Amino acid sequence: MAIHGRQTIAKITLSSPVSMTNEYLIFIPAGYGKGSKCLPLILFLHGAGERGLNIESVKRHGLPKFLDSENDFPFIVASPQCREDMRWNPDELICFLDEVTAAYNADKSRIYLTGLSMGGFGTWLTALKYPDRFAAIAPVCGGGNPSIACNIKDLPVWAFHGEKDKVVPIGRSIEMIDAIKDCGGSPLFTVYPDAGHDSWTETYNNPALYEWFLKNKR
Repeated sequence: MAIHGRQTIAKITLSSPVSMTNEYLIFIPAGYGKGSKCLPLILFLHGAGERGLNIESVKRHGLPKFLDSENDFPFIVASPQCREDMRWNPDELICFLDEVTAAYNADKSRIYLTGLSMGGFGTWLTALKYPDRFAAIAPVCGGGNPSIACNIKDLPVWAFHGEKDKVVPIGRSIEMIDAIKDCGGSPLFTVYPDAGHDSWTETYNNPALYEWFLKNKR
């Protein structure tokens, strides 16, 4: 059972759980209870190093790590786990999202998607396939398919990348940002000049990201 104001472990049963485990992390804001109004929800996707069957490993980086020491946070946050040697599957993620939004009475007009590294790729690819499901996305050190970037030209995007990233070259974010602009979109892009692959610590510790999320509603 979820404990309000703390990040806890929950279980879910999907019809075809191929790439994801049946455990996930869930954060429910303190004070949320029966009869409360719907709250915004963030779907967080971890990187390749957190894959496996140990859900606690999802807390190593990014938003789940931030939430382990943060009680006053105005979002429901759902953080699924990808199985070893698998990658994020957009279709499965949408099935997962449907289950979570129903279980926790989330505001479907304020669902946000973010992830780092492999999760950054998952963020781009899921939004490209299901652009109408999200109010805004924030991919961190990821990449996508620029040939279909017009799918998200009207979706608020804020991407982040370290200029010295040797794992996922910054060009993967640049090509997505440029492609969206070519379609008439207005994405935001933050480059950390001195950062390597870890562009997520500064990103998820920045209150401006969450303020920006809340400004966007579908």
